Amino acid sequence: MPGTTPNYSLRPAIRPPPQNPPNNTKNMKQPDDPLAQLRAAQTVNMSAELFEKLFLSQQQLGARGGTGAGTFSQRRMSKGTGSGWSDDDGKEGEDGEGEGKWKRGRRAVGNPTPIALVGIVIALTPLSCSLMGLLGAGGNGAAGVATYYFFGGLLLLMSGLMEWFLGNTFPSVVFSAYGAFFFSFAGTLTPSFAAFASYALPSADPSSGLKAPEFNASFAWILVWMSVLSMLFFICSLRTNLVLVVVFLSLIGVFGTLSAAYFQLAASFDGNSATAGTLVKAGGVCGFIASMAVWWHLLSALLEAVEFPVRVPLGDLSGWIRPRTKLSMV
Repeated sequence: MPGTTPNYSLRPAIRPPPQNPPNNTKNMKQPDDPLAQLRAAQTVNMSAELFEKLFLSQQQLGARGGTGAGTFSQRRMSKGTGSGWSDDDGKEGEDGEGEGKWKRGRRAVGNPTPIALVGIVIALTPLSCSLMGLLGAGGNGAAGVATYYFFGGLLLLMSGLMEWFLGNTFPSVVFSAYGAFFFSFAGTLTPSFAAFASYALPSADPSSGLKAPEFNASFAWILVWMSVLSMLFFICSLRTNLVLVVVFLSLIGVFGTLSAAYFQLAASFDGNSATAGTLVKAGGVCGFIASMAVWWHLLSALLEAVEFPVRVPLGDLSGWIRPRTKLSMV
């Protein structure tokens, strides 16, 4: 404006310090809603146990949930309550996590291991009795084809898939492998699959293919490699518990003796029938031992599921072979 002198000074204007408003918080009315008080609060007091439940346990689950490599929880096994199948199996002492539940954020799913154990015992125990010929049973388990499909095959494959989604590599491989075997074994006994009929002469009865040397030798090789696979599982089970060691060691005996029996039948079906029958009974005995161990494991898992006051011991072996992570720290 004319008649005024502009101010070109570069010195900043000095402003008086702000006045602190009077502390009238004591006179302010506090909200009656507890949630509103919690939202307005800048700090929240909680116990160390509650902090571990809300934050530490979730971080540990998120850290190991993506790899699936550490399938054995050392803290759980050191208390003798772990089943050895997975990192979140069984009840974990006093940390507040319910038995048999894997928590992902706010979601929780059930423990699929007992489902697989049910499938094993209902499929394997009657088959073992048939192989041993108990109380007139026989036919190498042909009467239980539906059991092999739905208990041994379906339940095991379903449990293996659930274990895979939960990041438990070892149980997912074990359940899926034996579930696929039960499906294959049931398919071999199903006439519509023509597994043995393909070896029969065109004009002969399809069941005559069961006596063909090619069929018996081919089926024996399947059992041989199942025995090798069970050997790998047995080696891995040495870091779990004694029950699983007995299971896999017995299954090695099952597949080994049955493969030897079918090789005997392939060499001479009529001449080696007696020897093959003895080997089949021996395989039934091994299978019965394995099934009884799985029954024991199932009892332990179900008691933990309902938080029964009595626990069934499984024979912890986690301290026998040190894990690779601890060996690298030495």
